[in-house]
Amino acid sequence: MMKQLQSGFAAIALIAGTALVGSPAKAQQKSEVALSRQPGIFYMPSHIMEKLKLIEKHAASVGVPGVTTKWITFSGGGAQTDALLAGGVDILNTGTGNLLLLWDRTRGGVKGIVATSAQPMTLISRDANIKSIKDFGPGDKIAVPTVKVSTQAIVLQIAAAEAFGADQRSKLDASTVQLGHPDAYAALSNPKHEVHNHFSIPPFTFLELKNVPGAHVVLSSPDVMGGPLSQAQFFTTTKFADANPKIIQAVRDATKEAQDLIRSDTKQAVEIYKEITGDKTSVEELLDLLKEPGMMEWHLEPQGTMKFAAHLYKTGTLKNQPKAWTDYYLPVAHDLKGN
Repeated sequence: MMKQLQSGFAAIALIAGTALVGSPAKAQQKSEVALSRQPGIFYMPSHIMEKLKLIEKHAASVGVPGVTTKWITFSGGGAQTDALLAGGVDILNTGTGNLLLLWDRTRGGVKGIVATSAQPMTLISRDANIKSIKDFGPGDKIAVPTVKVSTQAIVLQIAAAEAFGADQRSKLDASTVQLGHPDAYAALSNPKHEVHNHFSIPPFTFLELKNVPGAHVVLSSPDVMGGPLSQAQFFTTTKFADANPKIIQAVRDATKEAQDLIRSDTKQAVEIYKEITGDKTSVEELLDLLKEPGMMEWHLEPQGTMKFAAHLYKTGTLKNQPKAWTDYYLPVAHDLKGN
């Protein structure tokens, strides 16, 4: 596994070393900020921020008027990290695994701003023979957003280590296939498709359980992690953050306002999410979904990330072990009670 990971990250390390830590030139303050995210209700705060222009609003309030934002949706975190390193986007909204890997590979040149959500991820199967993680065979394909390095893929490794022993943590890696969540849902909905399993996120979790014959829960991320795990957070390069401190503050303030709206007027938040994403799920169904356990985990502070980092260091995926979550988050978040 380590050889594969080293090969897979060679290009990232080369680009990161040049673009993020090796250049003496300073980044320029920006007036147009490009942000990226993935599909799914995990990213609802970002949809509210886009619709209500909250970053623009809070940037103006801290003395940076005229800021505009451009929101881009990618199918997986891997494509987002590529875009960040290539300079195509300024700020990402994606999983803990991608944040930690980039923080490590860039020697601290990429850090978090704030977390946005920590809803459960759920491993769904439509195969009646798969009732637990121990039932997966060599031919059973599991869809994840990015093989080996997505949050889902790493939680699967942690679950495998608990089920089969630490030396077997990679046992299910060969069974994973890379599919964005909408494509994985389509695969599960097609009885002839070879992919019978999906490490899913809301709303796809609920759509699969409702609409796919035989779909059932194999495990969920809180079972594996012992509590919530931040699945989405904003992060950026320290080069961008140093050049744009007020925009970084605006992102934090905008995220908090969006999270507060989800709690105070959940219906309005859901309507904005539907408008921005085009999700055809009814408002009533989405409101019911948000009443399910763990579905209102909208917090600025990162949750469960140090356990995640400890696993990555133990497996050799991280070369550097963080002493605290504040090592891989910018000072704008250090007053929060994260873990």
